Amino acid sequence: MSVVTEPFGRTQDGKAITLFTIANENGTILKLTDMGAVWVSMLVKDREGGLDDIVLGLRSGDRYETATYDAFGATVGRSANRISHGRFTLNGKEYILADNDKGCNLHSGPDMYYYRLWDSEIVSGDGEEGVCFSLFSPDGDQGMPGNFNVSVTYTLTADDSVIIEYRGVSDADTIVNMTNHAYFNLGGHASGTVHDELMWIDADSYTFGRDGEISDGLLHPVDGTPLDFRSPKRIGDDIDSDDELVRLKGGYDHNFCLNNNGELALVARIIHEKTGRFMEIFTDRPGMQVYTGNFISEKNEGKDGVTYHPRGGTAYETQHYPDAVNHEEFPSPIVKAGEEYLSRTIYHFGVIEEQ
Repeated sequence: MSVVTEPFGRTQDGKAITLFTIANENGTILKLTDMGAVWVSMLVKDREGGLDDIVLGLRSGDRYETATYDAFGATVGRSANRISHGRFTLNGKEYILADNDKGCNLHSGPDMYYYRLWDSEIVSGDGEEGVCFSLFSPDGDQGMPGNFNVSVTYTLTADDSVIIEYRGVSDADTIVNMTNHAYFNLGGHASGTVHDELMWIDADSYTFGRDGEISDGLLHPVDGTPLDFRSPKRIGDDIDSDDELVRLKGGYDHNFCLNNNGELALVARIIHEKTGRFMEIFTDRPGMQVYTGNFISEKNEGKDGVTYHPRGGTAYETQHYPDAVNHEEFPSPIVKAGEEYLSRTIYHFGVIEEQ
């Protein structure tokens, strides 16, 4: 394996953006960019050996800097997902964040990490290749406390896995909740909706909130709801159900409380029966936000001239529960001064035989 670099446009202030391409012996190809530490492409074979790009993305690096909120392939931080009322209290001090999503703070915006140019370094070892992207986020950045040095490393393995490892250290107590926002469509990034994909999620419960609250602090059982994926089920089976869980969201956009006990474990499997492709997700995070791209904007010009439409891809955002900083009963996203934040998620790709 090797890493190939090429120009990928320029930022609004004229800085060069780079595209990194990694290919393994199987012909699997991973593409990344230092604009936003974004996952641009993932080319994997189907059961007939055909190669398709299964990650939704934009045609050049500068488009990621100016794109709408869809966050294609984005590295999200300092705190992913939503914080109710855009505020939290830490060590007796209240921190006020921007309201950029109907009374909440979303993805620590509006100045998201994925609108920034990251430093980069090619890394290799044990026959694997990757890219480490790093960023300095100063005290007060996005309204967050502490000078925070963060890195995200993508590694492509010989067995067609992409390992994403997040590391970070702050000089003050802070909250950290990093994730990746790639949209996957195992039929190919231009193949239509994800309705026919089979999805299994190892989660017995989910979090939910009403009246402006992202969460009521409770774990709600998936049993008897459209969110029960403990046995494989087509994504499209219940996505348009009249149940308020999906009706209010226009589809799936929910945090699943994973059964991994905070250990790196298999938490989800998605299968595209027509092509035979599957994706398995392993993570050490307690939650996973599953978003079926219900409001993907058709204004963004995708790769290969493709116009993406709602439900054209699903994001599997491994993370802490939404609004966890405001709920002591949830696993805590607080990272103490000088302590290392470390998290790992693995996306493994393969092919099932025709049944």
